Amino acid sequence: MAVLAFEGPNPDVDVLDGINGLAKDAPHWVNRAMEYLGEYGIIAGLAVLCLVAWWAARRRPGAPSAVAGLVWAPLAAGLALLVNIPIRAFVERPRPFEDHAGMAVLIPGKSDFSFVSDHAALTMAVGVGLFIAHRKYGLIGIGLALLEGFCRVYMGVHYPTDVIGGFALGTAVALLLAPPAQALLVPLMTRLGRSRAGRLVRAPGVPETADGRAAGVAEPDEVPGGLAMTTGAALPRREGRDSDLAA
Repeated sequence: MAVLAFEGPNPDVDVLDGINGLAKDAPHWVNRAMEYLGEYGIIAGLAVLCLVAWWAARRRPGAPSAVAGLVWAPLAAGLALLVNIPIRAFVERPRPFEDHAGMAVLIPGKSDFSFVSDHAALTMAVGVGLFIAHRKYGLIGIGLALLEGFCRVYMGVHYPTDVIGGFALGTAVALLLAPPAQALLVPLMTRLGRSRAGRLVRAPGVPETADGRAAGVAEPDEVPGGLAMTTGAALPRREGRDSDLAA
């Protein structure tokens, strides 16, 4: 099995000591707050953010597509955690407090491997997934993910590179698998929007597509001369010189 090891000056450990050293001098209530945020609070905040984004997406024209993008965010987080299982088993990196004495460990007793950080991968996957669906909510989510990474190092349970690896993993899963996920989720949300549970996808009175039409109904296309046609209709055959040119 691979084991991450470094010789000589180690910026990873230096940054760990600098950030975790803040916990040694901080008041007890600050450390308790960081412990709660880093272990549960930020993830709970992201869940609330996803619910707020979903509630807003239901009220937008083209709600099924918007909701499908939001559904992908937590699914991407779950996939990132699954991908991380073999990565951790292969790397087998010990927690930093196992190799470095004198650290301030806010959550003792963690015995699993350190690389990559599950919390960092999960939160960044949600943040990037939200960004794909809605830029404003996505930026808030990415900001919360960055705060999560800081908390994990502050708490003494991860190296900075564990967090960076988690960010990279969550981002890769959310971005690379978004196109096939959307190809599956958009039709699924469209069908759900037409069912009895349609309010989960679209608020009452909101058009199904962004241009105000029901899905599958073509809007007349304006053509020169003021003619209108529906998608798939044939243009009238022009007589005379135009038809000779087309022959």
